This record gives sequence, structure tokens and C-alpha cells, in this order.
Amino acid sequence: MKEAEIIIIGGGLSGTSTALNLSKKGYSVLVIEKEITENIKPCAGGMASSMTKYLPLDIEKAIESKIRNVEFRWEASDNVKADLSGESPFWIVKREKLDQLLLEEALKNGIELVSPAKVEKIIKENDKWIINCNNNHQYKSELLVIADGSQSKWAGHFNLGPRKPKFANTIALRIKGSGFIPKDTVRFEFGFVKNGFAWAFPLKESVNIGIGTFINNRRLGDEKTNHRILKSFGFNDLSYKATKRKLRIWNGFHKLNGDKVLVVGDAASLCDPFLAEGIRPSLLSSFYAAESIDQCLSGKADNLNEYTTNLNKKWSQSMVWGARIAQVFYRFPKTGYELGVKRKTAPKRIAQILSGEMTYEDIAKRVIKRLLIKNNT
Repeated sequence: MKEAEIIIIGGGLSGTSTALNLSKKGYSVLVIEKEITENIKPCAGGMASSMTKYLPLDIEKAIESKIRNVEFRWEASDNVKADLSGESPFWIVKREKLDQLLLEEALKNGIELVSPAKVEKIIKENDKWIINCNNNHQYKSELLVIADGSQSKWAGHFNLGPRKPKFANTIALRIKGSGFIPKDTVRFEFGFVKNGFAWAFPLKESVNIGIGTFINNRRLGDEKTNHRILKSFGFNDLSYKATKRKLRIWNGFHKLNGDKVLVVGDAASLCDPFLAEGIRPSLLSSFYAAESIDQCLSGKADNLNEYTTNLNKKWSQSMVWGARIAQVFYRFPKTGYELGVKRKTAPKRIAQILSGEMTYEDIAKRVIKRLLIKNNT
């Protein structure tokens, strides 16, 4: 039986970044990943540059674009634009490159990766975690990190996060060329998607395009709508491969840790319920997970409760307002665009939210009040 101080279930962004943070602190870490690494990660790749302070390595090789402008449109017209002043606070990264950089650095620091291996059973024995996998091996650890993504099996098993997760339905595709999207600009397209929106994030030689719906569990996949969206972004070729995903979105304050176990990233239902941002909460949760585990294993804390406290303070307090904005905005999208996007200061504020300079709480009360008053008159 192989043993490590910490075992992490899941080798995606949150799992590998947690492993790296812990290995930098000198702990033995074993990561169990059920799949061979994907060639293309279905992720828009938007990342606030401020998140680098939560990563102990240089990620310049993963950065594809540094964004100067954010554009908003309603059904391919009615353009609104916001400039990001100063040094670019918002980047587009290629997720497969970012994940690989994190994994390579973590391996250099001594973590062990077991892949492919699917976790089939977890039990606690003599205050240690015993993990049984489909490779007929057992693994033992002092602490356990759940990082198995939006389709997490184990978060619910340990009663971590919401009992009934909420999901956004999304379609992700990567198309060669740039279309109408400048290399330093991200574009959000409203109006075509019921209860949601589409987005285009530029890479060096292609564009990450996403379509998402965020309330009412509405399904996606209408080819006619997809074609209209692609044409609005400057593409006519429909020979693309679309990846459908269900993203766990934030939907309330919940316990994110138990006795010697905690959950990070998408498995913790941390994805932004308004703009579908997932990289920032993954990196935040990974950082604070490592901090809390360090405190616990070094004897400075008796439990992992500080982890949930920190995530509530650093992320969930803002997401309360993000969820409220989403519920109103996506129910009344045209009004939301008129009052929440086209107002003089609104685009800049949304850009500041993306870059991490501002929270939803800073703007939400005024936005929601305007939307409700408008729709009640």
C-alpha cells in the first residue's frame, strides 16, 4: 500500500495547483487522476492576472493573449466597449498548457501522479484515509482533497458543498483563425441565447468560443443559434467539434471541509454564476486549501475549518450578489442589457470584476434595484 501525507482525487487545474502549493511546503502528495490528460481543455481560459500571486511559478508560457478591451453586443449590434487601463489585468491562457506547467512543476517538487486510475471506495481506518482504485491498488493518507470537477462523485459523498448542486449548461469550441475578434479583446454576445450568453476569447492562432445558459437548466445545442453566434464572431465554417459541459455554479454558503477532508475548484461548486468564471475560484480554493492543510499538519490548527471561512470571505460573499444579478439579468435579458451593460459606468465595472479589481457586491444592489424597478413599471 502506497502512502502519502495528502492524497488529491483529480488532476485538473484545482488538483494540480493544490498539489503544487503543498509540495512547495514540503509535503508528500499523491494525485489520482481517472483520465489521460486531454489534448484540448474545453475552457475559455479567462484569468485575472492578479491570480499569479496564488501560484508559485511563472505561467508566461501558457498566456496566449493579454486583454486591453472588453466588448458587449446585443444580437451582433448595439456595441458597448470598455477599456482596461494600464498593464493588462486580464489574460487568456491555454488551459492545457497551464495545467501541464502546473503538473510538471509539481512533479519536479516530488508529487506522485497515478493515472489513469478511478477511485472506487474511500474508507477511514485508524484516522487514516484508505483509497481503493480500479487499478487494484490501495493508497493511504493523513488528509484528503476532493478535486474531481463539476461531475464530482465524492463531494456529495462527504457532504461537502451543496446537497443539490446547480448547473450551467455550456458548449465550448475552439476555432482556428481570429474572425472579427482582435487579439487584445474579449467579446460577450447577448440576445441569441435564452437565459444566457455567448463569448469569444482569443488565443494566438484560434478563438475559444463558448455558449452558456445559467438559469432554468435550459438545454443548448440548437445548430441554427450556434451558426448565428459564429457568424456574429466572424466565422462561417460549421465543421467544428463542440464539447458540452455542465458546470457546477455557486449557489450558497456551504461547508467545504470535514474531518481531514476538503473540496476545491469545480467540485466545490465555486464557478461564477453570472460570467461562468472558473479559473479564479479554482486557484483561490487551491491556495487556501494548501494553507489550511499546512496549519493542520503542522499542529497550528486542530481542523480545516479556516478553509471554509477563507473561501466564504474571499469568494462566496461576492458570489451571493453575482447569483442575484444572474437571476434577474437572465430572466429579463434585454432590460438587463439596457440597464446593466449600456449604462455609462457599467462596462468598465464588469471589466473590473473580470480582472478582480471589483466584486459583485460593489455594484449589485444598484443594478438589481434598477432592473426590478424597470420591470415593475
